[in-house]
Amino acid sequence: MTPTTLLWLVTGCLMLQPLSTDLYLASLPSMASDFATTPAAVQQTLSLFVLGFGAAQLVSGPLSDRYGRRPVLIGGLLVYLLAGLACAMAPELDWLVVARFVQAIGCCTAVVVVRAVIRDAYSVAEGTRVLAKASSLLALAPLFGPILGGYLQVAFGWRAAFVALVLAGLIVWIAAMRRMKESNNRLDPDAMRLANLATTYRDVLRTPAFWAYALPGAISYASIFVFISGTPFVLIKVLGVPIQYYGYLFAMGICGYLSGTLICRRLLGSIGVARTLTLGTTVGLLGGLGFLALVLAGVTHWVLVVAAQFVVMTAHGINFPCTQSGSLAPFPEKAGSAAGMFGCLVMFAALLAGIWVGSSHDGTLLPLASISATIGVILVASTRVLARYGKVD
Repeated sequence: MTPTTLLWLVTGCLMLQPLSTDLYLASLPSMASDFATTPAAVQQTLSLFVLGFGAAQLVSGPLSDRYGRRPVLIGGLLVYLLAGLACAMAPELDWLVVARFVQAIGCCTAVVVVRAVIRDAYSVAEGTRVLAKASSLLALAPLFGPILGGYLQVAFGWRAAFVALVLAGLIVWIAAMRRMKESNNRLDPDAMRLANLATTYRDVLRTPAFWAYALPGAISYASIFVFISGTPFVLIKVLGVPIQYYGYLFAMGICGYLSGTLICRRLLGSIGVARTLTLGTTVGLLGGLGFLALVLAGVTHWVLVVAAQFVVMTAHGINFPCTQSGSLAPFPEKAGSAAGMFGCLVMFAALLAGIWVGSSHDGTLLPLASISATIGVILVASTRVLARYGKVD
């Protein structure tokens, strides 16, 4: 594969994750009404997606180490397509929740494999730059996805969002079938043996350099998942934003993520991976604390929510390329397994954040702001404590 082909394939696969979580956000309040249930119950479609995404990565990574990146990627995308059709046809909420869990398995397989492909093809520093470029491009998904989702909800209802996800997955599947080349030249025939899996993951988890990037990466993703899971109800139900406008407000926040990836790309060449991550986590802390301070001061306006989301997502755009690449650096021969463990930790942190937000919703902005500030503090603390282990520049 040429570098350009690889970049677009990586971008397409990574883009499925934000599309799968963001495209139907504007539909969540309407789904609660259609299924005659609570916001917390409907948020299970997000929580179970996150759970499936995280758990499946522990298998998807070793599968690609054993059988190669290409067949595992193509199979995972096929699972994603079939589960998406099941979501669109779901007659009840339980059906939809289960289908979302299966859809997450296919989606996570695509993400894990392309992360491992980057490790196969590039050094740590160059891999970080490629991921930063891909992150800049994939920001288009959460930027325009909620806008499209809002209009699909108004025009056709919530099922249309899942039809759109099937079409997006089909495009990536066709591209992988036609363009994907195998990058794993060192297949491990023992990668799927339970004893070997246990040993591999034990080795990964015992490596301090892995935690120096994986833990901040997971917490950073949790910081933006607070807004992904919480803003539909806060903006639409609490602050009265019309459904068709929700996507535009969410997109304003996503512009922060795009800005962050561009900043990351510029900083890497001058200050390196570790110092770039330190800067990004500091920005995230300031965003969360500022959000909480203004809410406590009595500010209750959609501009505040969007501004806080913008700052926190800018920080994540700086942080995530660094943590993805840095966490895999110690494992050139176990990149798939390390990528799976990294993704599992990221999704577990997001799951906890989503449950925290859903259970704390009280019709005000205070729970969202409090959680955002708390996660910002934890993120900075984790980065500083583990910084001495993360020298990969």
